Amino acid sequence: MKYFTASLIAMALTATTAQGADKFNYVVDRFADIEILRYQVPGFEDLSLNQKTLIYYLTEAALQGRDILWDQNGKYNLEIRRLMEGVYTNYKGDKNDPQYLALERYLKQIWMGNGIHHHYSQDKFIPGFTPAWLIQQLGYTPSNELLGIIFEPNIMPKRVNQAEGEDLILTSANNLYEGVTQQEVEDYYNALKDPNDATPISYGLNAKVVKKDGQVVEEVYKVGGLYSDAITRIVKNLHKAIPYAENDKQRQVIKELIRFYSTGDLKAFDDYSILWVEDLDSQVDFINGFIESYGDPLGMTGSWESIVNYKNQEASHRTEVISENAQWFEDRSPVDPRFRKPQVKGVSAKVINAAILAGDSYPATPIGINLPNANWIRAAHGSKSVTIENITQAYDEASHGNGFNEEFVIDQPTRDLMDKYLFITDNLHTDLHECLGHGSGQLLPGVDPDALKAHGSTLEETRADLFALYYLADPKLLELGLLDNPEAYKAEYYKYMLNGLMTQLMRIEPGKDIEEAHMRNRALIARWAYEKGQPNHVVEMVKKDGKTFIQINDYPALRQLFGDLLREIQRIKSEGDYEAGRDLVETYAVKVDPALHQEVLQRYAKLNIAPYKGFVNPVYTPVLDADGKIIDITIDYSEDYINQHLRYSRDYSPLTR
Repeated sequence: MKYFTASLIAMALTATTAQGADKFNYVVDRFADIEILRYQVPGFEDLSLNQKTLIYYLTEAALQGRDILWDQNGKYNLEIRRLMEGVYTNYKGDKNDPQYLALERYLKQIWMGNGIHHHYSQDKFIPGFTPAWLIQQLGYTPSNELLGIIFEPNIMPKRVNQAEGEDLILTSANNLYEGVTQQEVEDYYNALKDPNDATPISYGLNAKVVKKDGQVVEEVYKVGGLYSDAITRIVKNLHKAIPYAENDKQRQVIKELIRFYSTGDLKAFDDYSILWVEDLDSQVDFINGFIESYGDPLGMTGSWESIVNYKNQEASHRTEVISENAQWFEDRSPVDPRFRKPQVKGVSAKVINAAILAGDSYPATPIGINLPNANWIRAAHGSKSVTIENITQAYDEASHGNGFNEEFVIDQPTRDLMDKYLFITDNLHTDLHECLGHGSGQLLPGVDPDALKAHGSTLEETRADLFALYYLADPKLLELGLLDNPEAYKAEYYKYMLNGLMTQLMRIEPGKDIEEAHMRNRALIARWAYEKGQPNHVVEMVKKDGKTFIQINDYPALRQLFGDLLREIQRIKSEGDYEAGRDLVETYAVKVDPALHQEVLQRYAKLNIAPYKGFVNPVYTPVLDADGKIIDITIDYSEDYINQHLRYSRDYSPLTR
C-alpha cells in the first residue's frame, strides 16, 4: 500500500532544513497542472563503497522496468511516446511556434503520466497541436486508429474507470485485459480460488488476462513470457547487485526475486515477500516488481514499480517507537475485538531516503509505503512500513510562502498551530497510516481478500487513514515522546477535514466525479464525519467575506467520529461486506458539489500553485580505476526533466527497440 501526500497546504515553516538546502534548487519545471521537483539524497556520500555499488545496480534494475509500466497503462503508449519524442528531437523549425510548444507540453504530460492519461485523474491528455501539424512533421500519415487515440476525447477516455454500474474492464483504457469482460475475469479467478486456502497467492498480480480460442487465459509477466526483454534486463542487474549485498539475508531476498521473475510463479513472489519483510538488518533496501493494484479497476494486477532507498538512522527513531508499541495500539483500537489481531507480528517501520524512483513511483511518488500487501503474510510474518523523508523534505522546501494557508485556513490561531505542528503531525500521520493502519485488523476465516472488488483500494486506504487519525490524538503519543503538546494533533485534523471537504476538489475538472482511490478515501472520511457531526455542530462550513471555510468546533468529538467510522470500515473489510462498502463509497466519496467546486477552483487559481508534483531523479555514475573496477559512485543533481526522460527513452527502453 502506498500513501500519497494529501496536503496541499505548506508544511510547517519550522521544519528542519537539510544542510545546504537553501542553495539547492528544488523546483525544476512547471507545466499544465504539474510542478517538477528534484530531491536530495542526504548521506549518500557517507555510505560504504559496497553500499553505493549495491544502490547503483539496484537503480539500474529499477530503470530497466520503465517500459513495462508504460505498456501496462495503455496498449499504444510506447508507440505514441516514440512517435512524439521523434518529432520533438528532430524538429528544425521555430521553437516559439505554438504548435511546437504544444508538443513539448504534451510530451511533458505523457512523461508524467507514464502514458497518455493523467496519473491522478486518469483522464486522457488531448494535445494542443493539430493532426495536420503532426502529419507535416512526421512526413507521413499515421493510421486513423492511432490519430483517433491521440486526438479524439471519446476514444479511450479513462485509463481506470470506477463508475458504478459499468463494465470496468471494457470501459478502462489500460492494457491489463484484452477481449474479456468484467464478469468473465471475475468468473475466471473465482474458479481458481480455494476459499479454504489460508495462504492464497495474489491471483492476477503478474498477468494480463486475454481470450484465446474462446478461452480466458493469463499471459504471465516473466522471463520468456510477457515483457521478457525488460524483465531479463532487470534480472541481469539484480545478479550484478548480489555480490554487494549487505548480508546473507539480503542476498537471499535478491535471489528469490530473480526466481520469481524467471518463473512467474506467485508462490515464489510470496517466498520473496516473506524473506524481504524479515530482513531487518540491511541499511539499503528496495522494492522491485508488480506490487500495487491501483491501476487495475478490479484491484488485482500489480503495476510495475521500484524504489531504492536506505535508512535515515536519526529520523527512524519515531517509527521504531511506534512499531515497538504496535500491540498496545491494536489492543485498544475502537473496532470490534473479533477483528483485532490477537498478536501483531513483525511490524517494522523506518524513515528512509529514496535513492531512485521508478515505474509507478516516478515521476509522481508516494511519501509512505507499507508492504507486503498479502493479508496472510502480514498476519504471519509482519510488514515493513517506510516514510520517505527526503521526498517530504522536497515538498516542504518547494511549498514555502505559497499563500495557501492565508487563503483557505479559517483564522490566524489555526494557521499558527499548523505552522508549528503540521510538519511533525503530517509525518506522524504517515507513520501511523503505514506502520499500524495497514497492519491492523484481520479478516474473518474464509473471507476473500478481494471481496470488496473495485472499492477495495479506497476502503483499505480509508481504514489506514482512520487508524492514524484516531491515534494521532491519543495521549500515548505524548507518553512516547513523539509529540510535546496535547493540542498538536489539531493541526492534522484541520488540514485533513479542509482537504477532504474542499481543497482536494481543485484536482478535479468541472463536471467530473472523484475517481482516484486516495481522494475518494479522504472525501469519504471528511464527508461522513461532517454529516454525522452536524447535530452537535462538530464541524461546520461557514462563510466569511463570501468565502467558505472549515470550522472545527469540537476536536475530541471529531476524534470519536473517526473511531466510529473506523469500527464500521474494519467490519466491512473483516466480513467482506461488499454491499455496505459500496454504499459508503458511492454515498460519500464520489460526487462533487458543483458550487463549492467552482469556488475552490476560483480561489485556488489566484495562488498559481500547481496541484500535482513530480520528480526528477539524481544520476549515479560509477568511477572506475585503470582495471575497470568500481572505486566510487558519484551522484549528480543537474539533469533536467526533458533530458532525463529523453535519456531514459534512449538507454532504458527494451520494449521499444
